[in-house]
Amino acid sequence: MLTSVQQRDPALKRAGRQLLTYLRVYLNNRHDPLYREWYYRYRSQLEQFRDRHKGEDCFIIGNGPSLNEMDLEPLSRHHTFGLNKIYLMFERGIDLDLSYLVSVNPLVIEQSAEVFENMDCEMFLSYSAAHDQVRPLDHINYIYSRGGPYTFQGDLTQRVCEGHTVTFVAMQIAYFMGFRRVFLIGVDHSFQAEGDPNETQRMDSDDVNHFDPDYFKGDDWQLPDLEASELSYHLARFFYRRDGRQILDATVGGELDIYPKTTYEEALERCSLKERR
Repeated sequence: MLTSVQQRDPALKRAGRQLLTYLRVYLNNRHDPLYREWYYRYRSQLEQFRDRHKGEDCFIIGNGPSLNEMDLEPLSRHHTFGLNKIYLMFERGIDLDLSYLVSVNPLVIEQSAEVFENMDCEMFLSYSAAHDQVRPLDHINYIYSRGGPYTFQGDLTQRVCEGHTVTFVAMQIAYFMGFRRVFLIGVDHSFQAEGDPNETQRMDSDDVNHFDPDYFKGDDWQLPDLEASELSYHLARFFYRRDGRQILDATVGGELDIYPKTTYEEALERCSLKERR
């Protein structure tokens, strides 16, 4: 009887499918209540970004000291992803007119929670790290990111692999949005630090690994895992290439050798301009 009613009422049929999906999510993730909470409350909000920029280009802005050797003002004409504490650049009076900001590291999110809440650009934060740190405001979009398993996730409404670098997360978000070409800047891929990868340390001196000496000064930070991040970059290159897309590296003096190199000036000329929405 119920089946015949569903066939006559499309709305009821959709509701039935949704109920079955929710039940399946619950059963498959009964030991991960945080994922279920994200799925039921925030997952659907990410659909608005699917193919939003199909066929367009963008810049992903790392936080390396090479940014200090560049004129960043022209970036305001292009779609841009800023990462983590890129907001420190704004305190210098540099207006990037940032399109999006991405942050997944728990330490960074805890240190930047108030700033993130008061920014006016669209933001993607790891739900597991931010749900109890950053309020769910209109410009805050929660993604569900984890350290593994290693994969490139082209669908932001599913679990996203962090891949040991927020740059990799931004690449997956850009892919989901439909960007055709991604230009990297500030991805120096070089750090001065002693210790094991992912080890948490206190930085008491000036930060020489990022564009601002105060980036982590006086704060805890996690040492990078460059080898693991290179695996992530190779994954991103494969999936972009397979879909006829491209990632190019316009970092000034960067040591990453996975993507085709181009100059910053050439990248600015080739990158499509953003349309005012």
